[in-house]
Amino acid sequence: MFTRRLGRSNLEVSAMGLGCWAIGGPWTFENDPEGWGQIDDAESIRAIHYALDAGINFFDTAANYGCGHSERILARALAGKRDQVTIATKFGFNVNEVEKQVTLHQDDPLLHVRAECEASLRRLNTDVIDLYQLHVWDYPLEKVPAMIQLLESLVSEGKIRYYGWSTDNPERAQVFAQGAHCTSIQHNLHMVYDAPQMLAVCQEYDQASINRSPLGRGTLTGKFNRDTTFPEDDVRHAWDMQAEQLTQHLQRIEAVRNLFAEVGEVRTPAQIALAWIWTRSERTIPIPGFKTVAQVAENIRAMDFGLLSSEQMKKIDEIFERSSIRA
Repeated sequence: MFTRRLGRSNLEVSAMGLGCWAIGGPWTFENDPEGWGQIDDAESIRAIHYALDAGINFFDTAANYGCGHSERILARALAGKRDQVTIATKFGFNVNEVEKQVTLHQDDPLLHVRAECEASLRRLNTDVIDLYQLHVWDYPLEKVPAMIQLLESLVSEGKIRYYGWSTDNPERAQVFAQGAHCTSIQHNLHMVYDAPQMLAVCQEYDQASINRSPLGRGTLTGKFNRDTTFPEDDVRHAWDMQAEQLTQHLQRIEAVRNLFAEVGEVRTPAQIALAWIWTRSERTIPIPGFKTVAQVAENIRAMDFGLLSSEQMKKIDEIFERSSIRA
């Protein structure tokens, strides 16, 4: 197990966290499925315990995920172990736990932050949230100073330790990162989708780069093909695996697999994808999702193989037809 500092904070976390979206179960956003299909809570808890035993101490969830269910399951799994872990969760939407529906606030999300924080604290069964992240990707820039001020007050009151923003917009990330206790930016980053501008912001402002969808919602595991389909309650149900761009991605992922197989490398496609992220920047902390112990075990095993070589990184860039110039 190797670790990384969580941005400008004093928190040292495992270089890989567990993303807890999938274990929330089915839910909808504006009536569209946003979960990852059916779940087994007992298996989710076993998987979290497996990760803990292996040294994973960073868990990322959100009020949205399963409309509170992910937070509750994480709390059950961490009972008696709270002092061993760093918990990150997110806020910014109207969550209906009974109907399993998430909607946009009809007014400014700023007005609901305190109530949402208290609700997450209850579901997580904790007195303080280590990392509280704004989940509204396109929150207006002109309202950011007031949001930072409110989050700083939650830090002063001991409700949260640090905060961050889940966004793919470098300009928004740059403004938020200037908050005194802002310590991370969560953004999309994986072998198919590089994010040099976001990584540059994290470097400039001493922020952790928390990487959502590090396995491309499963496409980078090598387990999907053109005939793959997903259940109606899975966020990927509407994917057309034969769509031109997705087909191209699958072909390139297969080329990467072959690149390593030709020299006898035993990493799985998922393990290659995670190693690419760690090699890409010393600030990165991927948070692959999971539903089973087997998935967690495979991803943790990626840490044993270490980083990729500069030559391997260059060849992967060539496969994806992008420049090797780095931020």
